[in-house]
Amino acid sequence: MLISMDEIRTIIYDHELHIEAYHFQGIMQKFPNHFHEHYVIGFIEKGKRHLCCRGEDFIITPGDLLLFNLRDNHSCEQIDGRTLDYRCLNICQEIMQQAVCDITGTAALPCFCRPVVFHSDIIPQLHELHSKIMRKEKDFRKEELFFFLIEELIKNYAGQTILFSGQENTAAVKAAAGFLERNYMRTITLDELSSLTGVSKYYLLRSFTRQKGISPYSYLETVRITQAKKLLAGGMTPSETALETGFSDQSHFSHFFKKFIGLTPGQYTAVFKELEKE
Repeated sequence: MLISMDEIRTIIYDHELHIEAYHFQGIMQKFPNHFHEHYVIGFIEKGKRHLCCRGEDFIITPGDLLLFNLRDNHSCEQIDGRTLDYRCLNICQEIMQQAVCDITGTAALPCFCRPVVFHSDIIPQLHELHSKIMRKEKDFRKEELFFFLIEELIKNYAGQTILFSGQENTAAVKAAAGFLERNYMRTITLDELSSLTGVSKYYLLRSFTRQKGISPYSYLETVRITQAKKLLAGGMTPSETALETGFSDQSHFSHFFKKFIGLTPGQYTAVFKELEKE
């Protein structure tokens, strides 16, 4: 992390996804005409900038999605006198090609038609993935987000027809679900599920989500919360329950429990204590 009196520049390399995440806050820097040897997928959080990319001029503002292909030349500068807050992912050619191959079955590189998508509805998905990388999270929800993000981008913005076909593998989905149900108490990786089922990570993600109506990671969360309810009802403390159900810590557990149940673990436990008094 690089910090000055007025700005913060944070760069994280994710060793699981093999991509870089940049977070620039409070910067006023003008970037001259240049290009990158990687894809850039980013968005503006704060500030207003003039961008020139591929010879076209754009005014970009918060909520706009930026899609730079390999070697897309571009320059930008602030135009409203305010500082810029900006997040982006840098994806090298090899990682992008592998992701596209997993998704489409074709070893090709996407070419995004437009460098700017104004007020894109993909931003929340990109923001969640970027935030997980910034926090150095390890669970495979991060990989889910990455694959689904790339899928949405190539389907909606790549200048080629992407075919999403193939019969769903019911056996692979059933095996993955059973594995999640039996091993929810420990850390599980997407590589592990892919190896278990014998299909690619993306194929498993898409088939599982289509057949179950929920992604593998959300399925795992649901299994964990279901088991947690049983343990709490049986008198186990929230901290013990967090460890028994595979959550990294009690804070993480409390967040997910409240999201699913609408109560904190402590509030849920109190319900059963009141019942015991009656």
